[in-house]
Amino acid sequence: MTEYFTVKRIDNSRLVRPSAPNRLRDLCRRMVSGGTLALCLLSYAWQHFECIQLRYALEQFHAQKADATELNQQLRVEVASLRSPMRIDAIARQQLGLTVPVPGQVAPAQGSGEGVVAEVRSQSQAPRP
Repeated sequence: MTEYFTVKRIDNSRLVRPSAPNRLRDLCRRMVSGGTLALCLLSYAWQHFECIQLRYALEQFHAQKADATELNQQLRVEVASLRSPMRIDAIARQQLGLTVPVPGQVAPAQGSGEGVVAEVRSQSQAPRP
């Protein structure tokens, strides 16, 4: 027995697959949930990196504060050494040529024993040009 196979030409160009309305809704839901998940992940990553940047800035400020504290201590020591009475006496004797006053060289100021806070002098001054 002999079998013959014939080829039928079928035109399927006019056929249109019906779209399922549930499939489009499901696609929209997946897109929205995926976008929400991506937004959550991006905001978490942004907050995490911002926190790391703030920690670096805080460390830098702590280092600057430590440097400023050390400089402040050095300046306080320098001011204390510059205000030393022995240093001032040595400069007065060596560089300025000052000596200790001999008895009778210093005369007390004449005036009342009461303290005067301020005195007003009434002098008429010519206006300046």
